Amino acid sequence: MEKYEKIKVVGRGAFGIVHLCRRRSDGAFVILKEIPVEQMSRDERLAAQNECQVLKLLNHPNIIEYYENFLEDKALMIVMEYAPGGTLADYIQKRCNSLLDEDTILHFFVQILLALYHVHNKFILHRDLKTQNILLDKHQMIVKIGDFGISKILVSKSKAYTVVGTPCYISPELCEGKPYNQKSDIWALGCVLYELASLKRAFEAANLPALVLKIMSGTFAPISDRYSPELRQLILNMLNLDPSKRPQLNEIMALPICIRPLLNLYTDIGNVKMRRIEKPLSTVQPGRQGRPGGRVPTIRSRDGTISLGSGKVHSLPLSSVYTWGNGISSPLRLPMLNTEVLQVSLGRTQKMGVTKSGRLITWEAPSVGSGEVSLPGAVEQMQPQFISRFLEGQSGVTIKSVSCGDLFTTCMTDRGIIMTFGSGSNGCLGHGNFNDVTQPKIVEALLGYELIQVSCGASHVLAVTNEREVFAWGRGENGRLGLGTQDTHNSPQQVCLPVEFEANRVVCGVDCSIIISSQYSILACGSNRFNKLGLDTITTGEEPNPSNQVEEVHSYRPIQSEPLCSERIVHIDIGTAHSVAVTEKGQCFTFGSNQHGQIGCSSRRSSRVPYQVPDLQGISMAACGDAFTLAIGSEGEVYTWGKGARGRLGRKEEDCGIPKALQLDESHPYVVTSVACFNGNSLLAVKQVCSSSTWVPVQVYLLQGEEEEKEAALGAPKQTEGLCIVLSVSAPHPQRRQPGSGHTRPQSLRAANLHTAD
Repeated sequence: MEKYEKIKVVGRGAFGIVHLCRRRSDGAFVILKEIPVEQMSRDERLAAQNECQVLKLLNHPNIIEYYENFLEDKALMIVMEYAPGGTLADYIQKRCNSLLDEDTILHFFVQILLALYHVHNKFILHRDLKTQNILLDKHQMIVKIGDFGISKILVSKSKAYTVVGTPCYISPELCEGKPYNQKSDIWALGCVLYELASLKRAFEAANLPALVLKIMSGTFAPISDRYSPELRQLILNMLNLDPSKRPQLNEIMALPICIRPLLNLYTDIGNVKMRRIEKPLSTVQPGRQGRPGGRVPTIRSRDGTISLGSGKVHSLPLSSVYTWGNGISSPLRLPMLNTEVLQVSLGRTQKMGVTKSGRLITWEAPSVGSGEVSLPGAVEQMQPQFISRFLEGQSGVTIKSVSCGDLFTTCMTDRGIIMTFGSGSNGCLGHGNFNDVTQPKIVEALLGYELIQVSCGASHVLAVTNEREVFAWGRGENGRLGLGTQDTHNSPQQVCLPVEFEANRVVCGVDCSIIISSQYSILACGSNRFNKLGLDTITTGEEPNPSNQVEEVHSYRPIQSEPLCSERIVHIDIGTAHSVAVTEKGQCFTFGSNQHGQIGCSSRRSSRVPYQVPDLQGISMAACGDAFTLAIGSEGEVYTWGKGARGRLGRKEEDCGIPKALQLDESHPYVVTSVACFNGNSLLAVKQVCSSSTWVPVQVYLLQGEEEEKEAALGAPKQTEGLCIVLSVSAPHPQRRQPGSGHTRPQSLRAANLHTAD
């Protein structure tokens, strides 16, 4: 919205508010349609998504031009061309009873005819063509069709069944519940032509049943005798009760009555360029200050302490995030922006997190020399080794989760809307193209669905809806999308799953995918190299013979390796050549390549049989890197094993096939809230907890005396560990003070351990 200045509200519709805005870059007026998708039903969100999809496909001088859309303040903003001449309905109403001449009627009509012809050539039905949706330019000479909110895109010349549209313009076949196609738009166009000629609607009634009867009978008052017989016959043909007898649009354009106004149209208006100039992506300049997340004390210094007078009290951090790998040999605490991070994700270059307040935070290594910011709208706060930033530019949007791919990121809002940004190679952003995007942009094809979880592989994405549908897009090599082919798709495609399978969670690997159902059954597709997906048929714990080994599948199929197919798997992650699974009982199973000991056994055994990692019980979550494994215990223990080069294991050690605990720099009890691995890096989020037995030492002082004595005394106590409480008690007037009753220096009454709840 920083690119636009709101001028006034020019309309309110069923789905939102229409604003007149001024574009700051060139001062041009535009229309901004604000649609609150976060509060809409699925059908309403589908209509909003449909309008964006339709407007993008259309490019015609007699159709309102689409500029862009974005999500802000939990509403979908659609920016489009402004037509200052008002609607055709307003134009007709202002005529009162002064009929238009036939040349003016045909001048307007052929423009609508050309626009509708363009729409139908894209296999789109408008389905709500009426004079209120036809707009005029400032000279009221050029008409433009708008409002495609309930249009229908036809994959073929099929017929649509949905009952939509304005009652006065709906066709007889729609009243009967019959299927209809482009001929229903031609009926509506006939109604518009009749309205231009008579200045009133062809079909009007006091109530809906009476209106339906009028439409079904096809009776309407004849137009004035001042108009030519050809015009009257054209209206009669377009309002024929039999759809098959209504003329096609190209037949109407070939009529002698339309040829001359069509020629005059191009003579008067000229050759209007039909090629739309691509609008550059907007960028948001980095801000100096960011909205603080979480709780903010009155005065907090950079080292995490709170200032009270001249003393400082060490406060408990809201959460901590650690990283290691890629040359960092021990867990490094990342700088925080005074917020609590609930979930983290890693990509090749991205370290991302979601805060409790629903914001995206990212950590980057400081650039050398240039100091340029790589993400727009970032809040810069310099810290050693890494810079932490809030990702700005999505005001009012609450982020629920984030997932990173190779060079791109997906995030999901609390209302189930997916946004993506980063590299568009392989179509992994899902925007229907291969373009890069610098800030989060809605995946419009999924606006009609409420997403509950999303996962990114290196170059593909899977998402699951609240109705247990699964969509996939991105690179299709190895059949990783599960669509039955190896084709790449740049927009979401619905995955075909067994009828009884209720998808609950999706996991993407480098070249494969896994879906876990709410009944704990698992489907997998893609590369099964080293049996990293568990697709080999294994029942006895012995190595499968070649006939039972599976190397690659292009459609989802159930895992077949015991004990994975019989245990209740609650957590699973896929690495480059191996995977890890956690059962409901807290057992940890690994399967796939063991080249660097990532399976977790002391020997470098090479086996396709899943392996239960010994001595690991009560595991709550796990993750896989390229050749190492990480597991989290129920008490927050962090275990790593596998390849140790470049700090992958978080300690200075070479390959290690036995899980070993990793020490974090935490002085208080903590729980691990999220963990992520990508290639040779790890990212871990922890939250400090205080048990009921935690005590904090508190020094209590009694202070008596005059105000100046109190001020002098407040700076006197020597700072002790814990919180210093000064209790001020009113003292008698100095002249009536009893000997020894007042003290000008704080006196320690009692040093005691007070419970934090006190």
